[in-house]
Amino acid sequence: MTKQRKLILLVGALIVSSFLIYANFFFDPYVLRILNLIAIYMSAALGLSLINGFTGQFSLGIAGFMAVGGYAASLLTLPISVKESIFFIRPLIWPFNSLELPFIVGILFAAVMTAIFSFLIGFPVLRLRGDYLAIATLGFSEVIRVVSTNTITITNGALGLKGIPAFTNIWWSFGFAGFSLFVIWRLINSSYGRAFKAIRDNEMAAEAMGIALFKNKLLAFVIGSTLAGIAGALLAHLLTAIDPAMFRFFLTFNVLLMIVLGGMGSITGAVLGATIVTFLFEFLRYLDSPMEWGFITIPGAPGLRMVIFSTLLIIMILFRRQGLMGDRELSLAWIEKSFSRIFHRRGGGNGNS
Repeated sequence: MTKQRKLILLVGALIVSSFLIYANFFFDPYVLRILNLIAIYMSAALGLSLINGFTGQFSLGIAGFMAVGGYAASLLTLPISVKESIFFIRPLIWPFNSLELPFIVGILFAAVMTAIFSFLIGFPVLRLRGDYLAIATLGFSEVIRVVSTNTITITNGALGLKGIPAFTNIWWSFGFAGFSLFVIWRLINSSYGRAFKAIRDNEMAAEAMGIALFKNKLLAFVIGSTLAGIAGALLAHLLTAIDPAMFRFFLTFNVLLMIVLGGMGSITGAVLGATIVTFLFEFLRYLDSPMEWGFITIPGAPGLRMVIFSTLLIIMILFRRQGLMGDRELSLAWIEKSFSRIFHRRGGGNGNS
């Protein structure tokens, strides 16, 4: 790595760190909540982008894996007194009824449980392709949601879990987003990443080249789902309450919209899409409530935000199917080249004067 690239990385890290420190001390709780949501959905979008964008497997089960991660972490971190109060219909099973562990243990447990579930689900369904795979993963996601509704002694059924400790802060959410970004970047730029892209572009040609299709598909599916599961755990400890209704197809649609908007085959696109969609989702919240413009009162229309997002998705598919970034990346080489052009122009200008 050149000195210029190291300088760019250092400056970028200082800018991001300074912004997060400033935001943590001076932003109001609502803005901090939006920033946390952006970082959490960024991690989930990167996981789905690995499966759908880089490996070409059309999965619609991301909400189910976020549910697994959210419930797994919450069951370990909930205070015992809270467990006794919210599980009043039927008591929580052992050993969760007597455990109250640190947040990091809950995150690790969420990662392990999501990896196990994704392996068990991916092993049979990844032999399918295209629309059949999408339907199968969507079905398994709904199975997870229905099971969480009916397993009262584990998930508290439709009542969900309340009083979850608010451990998620800007350092946890952006720290994990940075970790997810690093993992996906390293993976895509390795031999595994080249195998994923080969499978996406042409499975028959990839198999003819000696690439193990099922093994690589399963690897991408497990890693992407695990990132989504940890994002679900962070989301649960940000909202401090979860229930099965949170993890409907609506959540999968949101994450899918992020990677379609940003670009299915781009890490930068997933980050950009997650930022734009999460911001707009909060900014357009006023459309769901009545609006007064002087003497004119416009009644609110619940769900109007989703109409806007659906229209945005249709427009993107019609006019720019590759998304904002397509398969391009905002890389260090591009930044270094831009800086070099700026410095070169300044140097040339000084020399000519």
